[in-house]
Amino acid sequence: MEYLKSVVPSQLISERGSNLVVINPGSANIRIGLASQDAPFNIPHCIARYTNQVPKRSVQDQMLNSQVTTAQHMERERAYDVIASLIKIPFLDEEVANNSFPRKMGRIDGHHNGKRDTVFTWTDVHERDPTSSVTVESSSSKDVSQSLDQHVETDSKELSPSVIKYRQFICGEDALKISPIEPYCLHRPIRRGHFNISQHYSMQQVLEDLHAIWDWILIEKLHIPLSERNLYSAILVVPETFDNREIKDMLTMVLQDLRFGSAVVHQEGLAAVFGNGLSSACVVNMGAQVTTIICVEDGVALPATAKTLPFGGEDVSRCLLWTQRHHQTWPPIRTDILSKPVDLLMLNRLKEFYCEIKEGEVDAVAVVHSYEEGTPAGSHKTRLTALNVPPMGLFFPMLLVPDVYPPPPRACDDIFRFHDHEDMLEETWHTEYSRRPDLPDNVYPGVNVNFPMWDSYPVYATKPKKEENVGLAEAITSSILSTGRIDLQRKLFLSIQLVGGVALTRGLVPAMEERVLHAIPCNEAIDTVEVLQSRTNPSFASWKGGAIIGVLDFGRDAWIHREDWINSGIFVASGRKYKDSYYLQAQAMCYMNS
Repeated sequence: MEYLKSVVPSQLISERGSNLVVINPGSANIRIGLASQDAPFNIPHCIARYTNQVPKRSVQDQMLNSQVTTAQHMERERAYDVIASLIKIPFLDEEVANNSFPRKMGRIDGHHNGKRDTVFTWTDVHERDPTSSVTVESSSSKDVSQSLDQHVETDSKELSPSVIKYRQFICGEDALKISPIEPYCLHRPIRRGHFNISQHYSMQQVLEDLHAIWDWILIEKLHIPLSERNLYSAILVVPETFDNREIKDMLTMVLQDLRFGSAVVHQEGLAAVFGNGLSSACVVNMGAQVTTIICVEDGVALPATAKTLPFGGEDVSRCLLWTQRHHQTWPPIRTDILSKPVDLLMLNRLKEFYCEIKEGEVDAVAVVHSYEEGTPAGSHKTRLTALNVPPMGLFFPMLLVPDVYPPPPRACDDIFRFHDHEDMLEETWHTEYSRRPDLPDNVYPGVNVNFPMWDSYPVYATKPKKEENVGLAEAITSSILSTGRIDLQRKLFLSIQLVGGVALTRGLVPAMEERVLHAIPCNEAIDTVEVLQSRTNPSFASWKGGAIIGVLDFGRDAWIHREDWINSGIFVASGRKYKDSYYLQAQAMCYMNS
């Protein structure tokens, strides 16, 4: 205790963080790195696998409903007009020439590494025989991207078919940049905050894909071979959306298949508080596909305050495309984020550079790229309009119609091989279990084992997740007021913390403060709202907090050792419980506040 209070934080991280791997899995991206790093690798959470199926599926996903209904379209248009009234721009069907609002024209300075270009090149999907006389810098461990015209010319003129073969799988951003004509199928193992299980995407395949992606990152990015993993410990920083069973499966993968020596689970919202050096806050985590809200008081997450909103940054990007098409400012090109994931990459980049929340008309001249099969990217200079409308969809979710990827079908029991959908913060963590007597000590569940050790454990009634179809301001207000204590409510309304990639949206903070203040009922004795300035990159706040907690918490009983997990499942006859990992003892809080 005295050492923790006196040691310099950077010294502690340097001493303990060199063998701690922090893993923060998200729906669209995974943030992973050593605790001693300043920032993690931020990698698209997907994998493209070689396939010889006919007909070929370019994307392995749910795609249950890819059409907008008439009612949804009308609701979206009404939401647009409400937003237009608030930010003082013409309504959807008004002619710009007939309005009195001054037009603001010009480029908007981006702030993401100074990169404005949205041109991407197709990924080279071939492996070369190292014994061939042709020298090409390519291997299964290094993704080489080049323009498609060069790619085709090289293949046809310099390489004979006998020395070319397809890479079995490709991970990360390069998986999103594979031409649709290539024999690959893109898999996204996590969708909307849950395992992406469907009739077309089995649990076993989801786990195999997760294992392949994480193992590839550990080898290629962190340079930790399988033979040395037992010397490392893993910190899993998991979103509140994950079910207990999903967390158990990830723990099994980390300890059994990836072979870490030990692991611990921490909650994403709580980790975000520590990432910014706080002890209490209302954490609003705005990811690519899901937004979660939870209140933390003195290092303890309050389960009753948890909220889940089924939208995120990718929905804002899709809304940007819808807005431009409605205003007929989008070039006449085939932009299809279902069959061409590279188009979503382009839209995300445009959103990050040009969208902001402010009053008045916000237009910009931008270069949009088209990605057609068999040709290099085409450039189209265009004027984008109403760029302040899409991010306002966070407060008016009817603008963000879920017309591409609906939430995973959690209610379809025939699709799932388990039923314990209890919340990760529920009291069921206190239940003590015994190991199945018919399960040998050297047999344990994994990706390729169809004998789950959890079958004999108690099954709890399915409880719906706290998902709500309300705007961000109303959800934050409801979350804080649910604490029921006026002193805590006032404290939390002054301590709203925005994390996740969407938190980088320009103009979001003042808009958030204004909208939340207006959402507080008039009979509540609260008249001030404040969004705290982030002390670290909002995209990595939860990952950074996980690193800090892991360093401070290392060696406590919450850590799960590989042998214990394999041989006993859940710490049989011990006083250790998973829930301990969500509650930080006084030494950590004392250290953070000192």
